[in-house]
Amino acid sequence: MAPISNLPEIQSQEYLTVDIQPLHIPEGHREELGPISDTSPESWRYNPERIYAHYSKRPLQVLGRLFNIIVPFVFFTLSIWWDKISGKAEKNGKKRASQIRKILTKLGPTYIKIGQALSTRPDLVPPTYLEELATLQDQLPSFPNEIAYRFIEEELGATPQEIYAELSPQPIAAASLGQVYRGKLKTGEEVAVKVQRPDLSRRITLDIYIMRRLASWAQRNIKHIRSDLVAITDELAGRIFEEMNYVQEGKNAEKFAELYGHIPEIYVPKIYWEYTGRRVLTMEWIHGIKLTNIKEIQARGIEATHLVEVGVQCSLRQLLEHGFFHADPHPGNLLAMYDGRLAYLDFGMMSVIKPYQRYGLIEAVVHLVNRDFESLAYDYVKLDFLKPDTDLRPIIPALAQVFGNALGASVAELNFKSITDQMSAMMYEFPFRVPAYYALIIRSMVTLEGIAIGIDPHFKVLSKAYPYIAKRLLTDPSDELRNSLRDLLFKEGSFRWNRLENLLRNAKNSPDYNFDSAVDQAVDFLFSERGTFIRNKIVDEVVNAIDIFGRKTWFNFSSSVREQVGLAVQETPPELRDNSQTVEHLKNIWNILQETRGFDPMRLVPVLSKVVTKPETQQLGQKIAEGLAQKAIARLIRNLLLQEEKNSRENYNYSVKKPALPPAIVP
Repeated sequence: MAPISNLPEIQSQEYLTVDIQPLHIPEGHREELGPISDTSPESWRYNPERIYAHYSKRPLQVLGRLFNIIVPFVFFTLSIWWDKISGKAEKNGKKRASQIRKILTKLGPTYIKIGQALSTRPDLVPPTYLEELATLQDQLPSFPNEIAYRFIEEELGATPQEIYAELSPQPIAAASLGQVYRGKLKTGEEVAVKVQRPDLSRRITLDIYIMRRLASWAQRNIKHIRSDLVAITDELAGRIFEEMNYVQEGKNAEKFAELYGHIPEIYVPKIYWEYTGRRVLTMEWIHGIKLTNIKEIQARGIEATHLVEVGVQCSLRQLLEHGFFHADPHPGNLLAMYDGRLAYLDFGMMSVIKPYQRYGLIEAVVHLVNRDFESLAYDYVKLDFLKPDTDLRPIIPALAQVFGNALGASVAELNFKSITDQMSAMMYEFPFRVPAYYALIIRSMVTLEGIAIGIDPHFKVLSKAYPYIAKRLLTDPSDELRNSLRDLLFKEGSFRWNRLENLLRNAKNSPDYNFDSAVDQAVDFLFSERGTFIRNKIVDEVVNAIDIFGRKTWFNFSSSVREQVGLAVQETPPELRDNSQTVEHLKNIWNILQETRGFDPMRLVPVLSKVVTKPETQQLGQKIAEGLAQKAIARLIRNLLLQEEKNSRENYNYSVKKPALPPAIVP
């Protein structure tokens, strides 16, 4: 890292015309461009109407860009075809991988992002290509220092020499939208200084315009496409345009830190606002290792797979708890810190999921686990995949066919991509449409799973996700998840102890599962108006358990007495044999609770005291007593009736079998 005084002088006059006015538009016409110009104050805001108005008048420029996109891919495809024909596919693999990387790099930021997404999919892309595409994350060609220094001066109102004590002589990383220098402030803090690429707005808006026109054409003319491709394009474009505003990225970083920075193994770097502008971002320098550099991570005694699990747990919180999520978690944005924490670096591409969408996703998982495909079909309506007036009757068996065979013994055995692949085939047949928000979720989760598979080929995102979902079901007080919990635990009036066992077993593996909080929320919910249904079911279960236990105890006692006096011992009635299963479940649950982090039997004392004093508990006791009394009376009446019927039958049989008197002798 070089002192600032050793940096080359900025050739400001040479670059003013080229980079501050990248389109070379006369001054009188610059205002009409709006978001197309990098120098416009609103250039970072996505405005599809304005972009359309601009490029619809410039067909030659659009056709020229289309030509520049199509031709390289046509030649690349022909090269791959010829390699296969000539038997040189393996020999030329590295050459072709380098060729596709260069094509994507030359095409600019939009296509670089596509390459970045592919670089995290070892299950889709051959290893040779993965290695090349991985360089798109932070090893792209840089732009001249002079332009970067000029942007720093324009955005921050002072020269780099006046702001930074040190700055690296060359960028230490160059990504799709900007390049990063390592520096030091006058106050001594080490920082990363990110400077935006020149001519960025124009290059991205042209690509977005073409993508949007193609999406609109496909949506109108290809009948099997029912998803709103234009809305999906707009969603992605909106996120990319926000990413071009470094002030917004700084705000995103602070919000991310507020929501997730308290997680012990997650770290979010500090933003230095006095040295940040729309095209320049100064943030805390993080010492760490890229998440995909497994050997170096392990050399420092850090388990890479565990860090991925941390990332999965954080992503689940983003998607299902707060709804503010990182939509671009590629390896260049994730660092393993030397102390074992996972650092997020780039907060340009973020998105938001609404509460009903978050709860809907959890409910869908519950219905998937329950094999309740009818409810799952309704979930897709609530999540905007299907219109409310859609006929779900043919869709329900299709869901059963897709997921019923695939799930097998456990939902955790599926990876995220396999689910999306199977859903894609079904969506093609039925009137599904992919909501714009869901497209970014898929991109985020598939990217994260790609990183995980690269570290551990057997990694299952869903198996790591279920403990979090179990924890949410047990602790979240919302009506939606309370209903989901009820659906999971009760079926046709019967309590499914094995489901409660699985929930508790999975929830205890969730890093932030708090036993005391779970107990408090369970008690509060149980004795609330919403818990009436469960209280009634508990009464039924307790009455049945006590009744069977009492009958079984009496049966064992009477059997013992009969055996002692030499009478025949009757066989145990079937209804008295099943109670052992419930007792076994209760023992298992107690064992799971004992293994749960934070469990202390003494902490249950105040909870039980609180429960005993509640008026609802007295009502439960009365209902249990009434239930037991009703069962006893019903059994007594039934036994009396049976005894009476038995006596009548015996008397009848006796009268039929009694020998007739001899006929009287008539004198």
